[in-house]
Amino acid sequence: MSEQVNPVLLRTGGPRLGVAVPVCAVLAAVIAVAAVAGRWLAPHDPGVQDLLNASTGPSATHWLGTDDFGRDVLSRVLDGAGSSLLGPVVAALGATLLGLLLGLMAGFLGGAFEAVIMRGVDLLYALPALLVLIVLVGMFGGGYWAAVGILIVLSTPGSTRIIRSAVLGQRTLPYVEAAHTVGLPRHRIMIVHVAPNVLPTVVATLLLDFVAALVALSALSFLGLGLPPGSTNWGRMLAENRTLLELNPWAAIAPALLIMIAAMSVTIIGDWLHGRLERGRLDHD
Repeated sequence: MSEQVNPVLLRTGGPRLGVAVPVCAVLAAVIAVAAVAGRWLAPHDPGVQDLLNASTGPSATHWLGTDDFGRDVLSRVLDGAGSSLLGPVVAALGATLLGLLLGLMAGFLGGAFEAVIMRGVDLLYALPALLVLIVLVGMFGGGYWAAVGILIVLSTPGSTRIIRSAVLGQRTLPYVEAAHTVGLPRHRIMIVHVAPNVLPTVVATLLLDFVAALVALSALSFLGLGLPPGSTNWGRMLAENRTLLELNPWAAIAPALLIMIAAMSVTIIGDWLHGRLERGRLDHD
């Protein structure tokens, strides 16, 4: 049993992304490969300096030129893909899993559970996450993974509110009432029956959290917090190479473009995937 769905809305709902989805999928796959195998794909050692060839433009030897220490820019952006993306992936997974747990409890159980959870969520949600992240990491000198842990806590309230809203929409549907009638325990209904029906929202939340974490951690690295100088993290590279825009602009443009492409690709794929999962769930029901 399921809710009634307007077939016209189902056919017309959601943006027609056309060719954007496969293009973004290819770009995301390339970036993912670089994140996993970037160090082995790099044509040069990303840490080797060649001061005689510092700040040079693209050439047959150095496709994206060199930075102010003569290090190959292409090798450094490939090597930095892993450190630039792993932190956001961990932060997004952590925030989404916590948000799923808290959102299910608040939305399905209600009562005192909902009151306590949502008051805590409202308190954290009122904080400016990026500013708090910068202040905490700057004050206490935490490293990159400390920043990831703080970001998980600060991102959880948004995930919790979104997932709770989706659970509230499921709680009053006939299949939940039927499960109560046959005597299924609440935790089984919540985990086995309700959680799969909010999967599209969970996936969309996960991907949006990844994009937000990528931007936040890149901004933190740009400010020189969380990672030591000379790191191949894209945000750190952008900060250190912005003075080379006249000599070799690709030293700064390449990491900036990769951050933008990764964020754009995941956002578009998330939008498309949410629509597909939602239509598949409704068709199944």
